[in-house]
Amino acid sequence: MATRHSSAAEDALQNAIDFSGDDEMFHSLMLSFESKLCGSDDCTYIIRELGNRNECDKAVGFYEFAVKRERRKNEQGKLASAMISTLGRYGKVTIAKRIFETAFAGGYGNTVYAFSALISAYGRSGLHEEAISVFNSMKEYGLRPNLVTYNAVIDACGKGGMEFKQVAKFFDEMQRNGVQPDRITFNSLLAVCSRGGLWEAARNLFDEMTNRRIEQDVFSYNTLLDAICKGGQMDLAFEILAQMPVKRIMPNVVSYSTVIDGFAKAGRFDEALNLFGEMRYLGIALDRVSYNTLLSIYTKVGRSEEALDILREMASVGIKKDVVTYNALLGGYGKQGKYDEVKKVFTEMKREHVLPNLLTYSTLIDGYSKGGLYKEAMEIFREFKSAGLRADVVLYSALIDALCKNGLVGSAVSLIDEMTKEGISPNVVTYNSIIDAFGRSATMDRSADYSNGGSLPFSSSALSALTETEGNRVIQLFGQLTTESNNRTTKDCEEGMQELSCILEVFRKMHQLEIKPNVVTFSAILNACRFVSPLDPLFEVNE
Repeated sequence: MATRHSSAAEDALQNAIDFSGDDEMFHSLMLSFESKLCGSDDCTYIIRELGNRNECDKAVGFYEFAVKRERRKNEQGKLASAMISTLGRYGKVTIAKRIFETAFAGGYGNTVYAFSALISAYGRSGLHEEAISVFNSMKEYGLRPNLVTYNAVIDACGKGGMEFKQVAKFFDEMQRNGVQPDRITFNSLLAVCSRGGLWEAARNLFDEMTNRRIEQDVFSYNTLLDAICKGGQMDLAFEILAQMPVKRIMPNVVSYSTVIDGFAKAGRFDEALNLFGEMRYLGIALDRVSYNTLLSIYTKVGRSEEALDILREMASVGIKKDVVTYNALLGGYGKQGKYDEVKKVFTEMKREHVLPNLLTYSTLIDGYSKGGLYKEAMEIFREFKSAGLRADVVLYSALIDALCKNGLVGSAVSLIDEMTKEGISPNVVTYNSIIDAFGRSATMDRSADYSNGGSLPFSSSALSALTETEGNRVIQLFGQLTTESNNRTTKDCEEGMQELSCILEVFRKMHQLEIKPNVVTFSAILNACRFVSPLDPLFEVNE
């Protein structure tokens, strides 16, 4: 941000940066520059530049020195807004609040700019409820929010994880009040869509920017691309990426990394690798994110030599392996069934003091479970619990899938009940495992009254362990899996009618929880339908 300031302000700033001493000496230093500084512009410059150099304590000290010597309320208000804004950028929201409250009590904090700065400070720290509270309170004091205010509260709500429909209410309000949105407004709304994968809403916002003749920047495009990729619309994402140079917006490393990651998650590895080649041809340097994505692709497709080349290249440009790098290697080797490599990578990760995260453990448990290495999976889970981490839907889904594939659907569904009690909501992947298991086999624990409504089926033995701790229950299930894998017997399927009845109940449960089925869901249902006659009464009941 360009500011008007004198050379004396630059001298004072440099002296403040170089200073090391107590508060009284700092005060004396500032006094020596008092007569040379030219009002609030110089003081604002010093506050912001000290903040930019992460010298927030000195910035606050200088602010308190300056605001006491300023007699004009409006100039004091400018200083307060600058100080609150600076503190907000560095997450020091408690100090920012104190500065605001002192300014408000002193009669110079009751300004739109001070309120907006505090809203922004809360937003940057993810405290959207506090930001909304400040937004509402300023109107009670007779202040009308301006463009900066609305942009701050919309950004705060987005960063706080609010749903798009709720955030859009502020967008509608600002227009009703005659405040016209700008590029910052739309970019913040696009970011909300991006977080939720709302690609259609994002595209509509992007088109509205064009209609309003608001020029998009590379951030606008990158955020749109992220929303579209998360929505799985990869052909559209590729088309938009190709259009960017035509619009005189040159794609950067984020643009390419976003689309490449989207292709990789969609399993379209060749297209992802082609884009990497294009990046190199254009001279766009890879960053940590792109290296990790490329590494993940090579390990997933079994191109170990290329993966090693990428690791060497990362080291040569000074990028150290982080938890994302290791997770990519663990996931890739796991999918290839290279469990010796998985163990080596995990050992190296700990040796290099890179702390495993929740995804690390979920990836390992999922990989070992799918490979039938339940003893290893159980040991990883023990380590996971000792690390004090809390299981998420990915980890639960991995275990549920393993149970289902081994015919232990009763135990799997008891685990769904348990994860729900833990406050973790099952997702489409979780339910797909159950549906697929019902469709493939009838050799499972289930109560006869399941098809008549009520909760998911299971014998008392399957539910008896729910009073145990989560960790002991999961370890017990891994033990059950180990036994089953060693003593597997194949049983014939029972009547398809009973199978499909259970599947439809699971499908209804998904609908109740507003979990959108995907192609895997319908494939599992169609597979089960092979065992049911088209003339079966069940079809008539459920038409």
